[in-house]
Parts: sequence; structure tokens; C-alpha cells
Amino acid sequence: MEQYLDKTLSFEERAKDLVSRMTLDEKASQLTYHSAAVERLGIPAYNWWNEALHGVARAGTATVFPQAIGLAAMFDREQMHKVGEVISTEGRAKYNAYTSEEDRDIYKGLTFWSPNVNIFRDPRWGRGQETYGEDPYLTGRLGVEFIEGIQGDDPKYLKAAACAKHFAVHSGPERLRHEFNAEVSPKDLWETYLPAFEACVTEAKVEAVMGAYNRTNGEPCCASKLLMEDILRGKWGFQGHYVSDCWALLDFHEHHKVTKTAEESAALALERGCDVNCGVVYMQALAAVEQGKVSEELIDRAVIRLMTTRMRLGMFDQVESFDSIPYSANDCEEHRQINRETARKSMTLLKNDGILPLSAEKLRSIAVIGPNADDRSMLPGNYHGTASEYITPLDGIRRVVGDSVRIYYSEGCHKFKDRTEGLAFPDDRISEAVTAAKESDVAVVVLGLDETMEGEEFDQGNAYGSGDRENIGLPGRQLQLLQAVQATGTPTVAVLCAGSAVELCWAQDHVDAIIDAWYPGSQGGLALAELLFGAYSPAGRLPVTFYRDTADLPDFLDYSMENRTYRYFQGEALYPFGYGLSYTSFAYSDLKLNKEELSAGESLFAEVTVTNTGARDGDEVLECYLRDEEASVSTPKWSLCGFQRFHLKAGESRRIQLEIKAESMRIVDEQGERYVEPGAFTLFVGGSQPDERSVLLLGKRPLSAGFRVK
Repeated sequence: MEQYLDKTLSFEERAKDLVSRMTLDEKASQLTYHSAAVERLGIPAYNWWNEALHGVARAGTATVFPQAIGLAAMFDREQMHKVGEVISTEGRAKYNAYTSEEDRDIYKGLTFWSPNVNIFRDPRWGRGQETYGEDPYLTGRLGVEFIEGIQGDDPKYLKAAACAKHFAVHSGPERLRHEFNAEVSPKDLWETYLPAFEACVTEAKVEAVMGAYNRTNGEPCCASKLLMEDILRGKWGFQGHYVSDCWALLDFHEHHKVTKTAEESAALALERGCDVNCGVVYMQALAAVEQGKVSEELIDRAVIRLMTTRMRLGMFDQVESFDSIPYSANDCEEHRQINRETARKSMTLLKNDGILPLSAEKLRSIAVIGPNADDRSMLPGNYHGTASEYITPLDGIRRVVGDSVRIYYSEGCHKFKDRTEGLAFPDDRISEAVTAAKESDVAVVVLGLDETMEGEEFDQGNAYGSGDRENIGLPGRQLQLLQAVQATGTPTVAVLCAGSAVELCWAQDHVDAIIDAWYPGSQGGLALAELLFGAYSPAGRLPVTFYRDTADLPDFLDYSMENRTYRYFQGEALYPFGYGLSYTSFAYSDLKLNKEELSAGESLFAEVTVTNTGARDGDEVLECYLRDEEASVSTPKWSLCGFQRFHLKAGESRRIQLEIKAESMRIVDEQGERYVEPGAFTLFVGGSQPDERSVLLLGKRPLSAGFRVK
């Protein structure tokens, strides 16, 4: 038996043997995302490109979860793991079905180019919706859970392969991404931009890493000695494969101008360790060998890594536990229920003057208004599959109230144009919306964006921004619509559906309640309606800061973290990172630390009692923040270092135990060196950040306790 078929050998040994049997032409044919079949060796064709940001994407029917930013708003490790498990189960179900029909097309493999663990540093970035927000700790914890859910817990084989992207220092602008050089200090690199990737690689053992389009400090991210050789494979010991973002290698010679030809670009990327090219530059790999620009050994190295991944996925073996997953597991009722639970957990209540929850028994009529109230295209955000059922907010409210309450629906306005009908006067639906509100006991106005208005370059409809937003205000006539409805005197609930922070200052001052529903997935309209009518108590938390004005933001091109995100912002936020309201109330008491003095490198253990002091059962999200009181270098105001979501019945108390790991106590100096420095620290534990705006909005302050590191 050939060694590459010998299951007693390691995957790498088998891959080396397989590659040794291939001709140079055959090896080169494996380097692009659509790898060719090598029939004489029993290697089927394989397309590496698949997407699973919040469900298996672009390959037909699948469970469509809330967009990634909404998943982050759950602040829930366990639920994130569950989402990853559903995705890999459905990915396997599809793969098994499609390959049995010899369908090996794009988006039908087991290598998922997810998660996106870039830091959402600026709300104008259109792809921020794909991330887990602005905090490196939250992003890292959720990324690890998602990856472990995707890759499974089989001791030998991968259920599917995850990919941490886009490595690294990448968050717009989309318009310039093919030529842009993101300049970042060593301190910001290691304090903000790299920690989530590090966790994905060193803890979750992510199988793949994708490089970004831009340069970082002068080097293209798909051929960066610092990022790929020194850090990823050097410091972190990454063993998987590296993939370029799509057509990023073309940018080397066409836009970055670091090479002159496609052959030179291929040689540079292979030398730095980019193993598979999403694009066509590696079609010049043979020419690069012939021209003496690249050695056959470098091609061997890349193909061995790729074949190792395919073997880890069981593509050369029979793996009964995975091969037996039936197509019926895709889009099944169990997964639909998990999707609804996920959508409920993502809903974030930003304001409530007491109007919520609504009571269907006390309502005669309700106005459901707004350009996102009945728009299926808003529900998923970008990078999505096709759901077998879409429930818009209007659909969800109909389901919850039934025939007992009259519903008046009005689109109200176009999402970004000044009219809905081309021949009409501006604001042609405002009078209808006002009439609907006047006829109703309460108005629910569903506003915001969709994937055509914020997203990736070319994947959008905002001709001016290439996917990014120019400002953080509500687009078009949406604010005027909300103002007109509120002016009727009918109690008004504003619902935001978007993948990023939107300026809501007027709404905060004037409407009765505000909900951030994000892009809530295919079942999101039902989850929203259930929240409105009190089927559960909300506990979502903001994974990003909501600023008051675009003027609060630094230059979009500036990658310095100064005055960005809750850790460094010097102004007052409208809604802070970590903020979210509930229908019940929680009290924290008796915070105790296991030690008042630690040795450097030692974990801290804390305990606190949390009590549901309200009249309703509900989830709470406990948040821990750490502040270094005596650092010798500049540090964040405080940083998230722990969080836990749990359910408490009305009146129930629970003692929560937390571990604050030593790496949360590290400072990062100007050279990017990380170490724990002796001195005093303060730990904050509660349902929010310790900032004054959160205290004002919530009417309570987190507990705090001090300790020293010696």
C-alpha cells in the first residue's frame, strides 16, 4: 500500500509521500483555490473557497444565523460554540451530498474562510459587520469558540477547517485596500491588532489563516516576513496553511508595486509561505520556476501543507462519524430553534422608558413602519446562505399578536433615497407613516442599513463609499421619518437593524424605547417581536462603541488606536461598549479576590454574588475590566478581561467564579514587548464598563477591588 494511504502514519508523512509522487505540473495545479484533479493518484478536484461567517454561505439552503456582529452582542461563549457546531454539521451534510453527485464547485468544500477576527476600529468600515467588534479580548474568546465548534473535537480528523482572517491590521478603507499601507506602531500591533489572531492560532489551533489585501508597515500582508514568518510560524508555531485574500497577490505588482510581474509576485508569496492563492497569480508558478525565481522545494512545501489539511479533513479516508452526516441535518428544525435562540440572545435594548414589553391584550392597533420593517434582504447582512424561511419584523409581529391587534404597515421612506417612487415628490411615504401612527396605540419604526449600504468593495450600492460609510448618521430620510412619527404623540419604539454603530442622539432624547437588532438572521423578525411583547428579557451587549457624531472619529486612514474604541476614546459615548438593558434588574455583591498580592505570571481568581432583583426571569452578562494603576507606559483606560452570560430566575442568586489570566495584566511597551509589571491594579466587576456614561444610563456602578503584582 502506498504510504499516503497508510492511516498509521501521520498526516504530514502521508502528505509528503503523496506530493513526492506528483509531477511539477501536478503540484503547481494545486496552488490555486480551484485545485485540479490528479486522477492517477486518486486526488479529486477541490475548491478551497467556502464561506461560513454566520452559516454556510453561497451554496443554497442553510441556517442563516445573525450576522457576526450580532453574534458578538450575545457575549456568550457557549452559544458561539453551538453556532460553529451547526455550521460544520451543515457543511458536512452539504459536502457529503454534493460530492456524491460529483459536484465539487466553489462554496461546496470543507475549508471555511471564517471567522473574521479583525478589530472593528472605526464604525465607517463596511466590513465591520463581519467582525466580533472592537475589543481584542472579546474577539479572541468568541473566535476560539467559533473555530472549535467548526473544527470539532475528533482527536484525529477535522469536522471542517476554519480560517482566521484577514491577517493583519485590516479594517478599511475598502476603496483603497488594494494599494493601502496600514502604518501601525509595535505597541498597537501587539496591544490591539494581533491578540485575537494569536488566540485563534495558539489556543483554537485554527487550520488556516488568510492574509489581508493591504500592506502593513510596507509589506503586503500576503507576503510579510514580519507577520507570516516571524510571528505566525515563528512565535506562534502555526502548522496549518496560509491563503491569500482573493486576487490579493495581483495587487503586489498592479497596485502595491513591490514586484513587477506576476511571476515575481508568485515567487515572493511562495517564499513567505502563502500556500494557496485565491486568484490566478499562482498559475504563473511554473513560469516562475522556469525563470529561476522560485524553487520546486517551495512549491512542495505549499502543496504538502495543503494535502495535510485535506487529509486532516478525511478526504483520503473513510471517517464514519462525518461521512454519515445526512443531508437532512441541513436546515433542520433543531438548527432553526438554535437560530431563534441565537437571535434572541443578540437583541440589545438601548433605551426603555417603561413602554416595553408591550402587551397584546392592551393594544387595539400597532403601526409597523420603516424601510427595514418588511425587508428580507436586511436580515442576513453579508456573506450569507439562503434560508428556507425568512421572518421580517412585520412578519414576526403578525405571528406574535395574531388577529387580535390591527396592524398598520408603512414603508415610511426609502432606505437612502429621498422618495420611494421615482415620479413622486420627496418624502412620498411620510404622510402614510404619520397616518398609520395616528391610527395606532404604539408605533414600531424599523430603521437602519443593509448589506448594499455597508459591506465589501463591489458588494454594495453606495456608489460613493465602496462599501464604507461617509458618516455614522441614519441615511436618507430615515431620521425625518422617525421625527414625524414621534411628533404624532403616539408612543414610539425605534428599532435599528445595522452591522455597525449608528448615531442615535435624537432618538435617545425623544423616543420611548430603542432596540438594536443588528442583522438578526432569517429568524430575526420573530426574535424581535418576542422581545417587543415580553416573551423573554433582553441581555445583548454592545460589542462596539456608539459615538455621538462622526466628528468624534479620527481620520479613517489613521491606524493608530489613539482616541479609538472604548479603551482609548477620550470623549463621551452615546452608548458605551458593553452596554445593554434588561426587563429585570441585577445586583452584584460580595466581590472577593483569592489574593491581594500576586506573583507576575499568576492568575487572579475572583468571586461575586449576582442576584436577579427584578420580577422577571432573565439572562445577565457579567463583565470584568482591568485597569493598571501604576504602569510605566501608556495603557488603555481599562480592558475587558472576562465575561460570562447566565440565566437567573426572579429572586435567584448565584455565586460566580472568574479567572483573570496573567496575560490580561500585561503591559505593551513602545517596542511591542509584552510583560507583567509590578504594581497596583483595579478589577471592575458588574453588568457594564465602569465609565461614567454607563453608570448614568444604568443607574449603578460596577464593584471594584484592588490587588498588587509583585
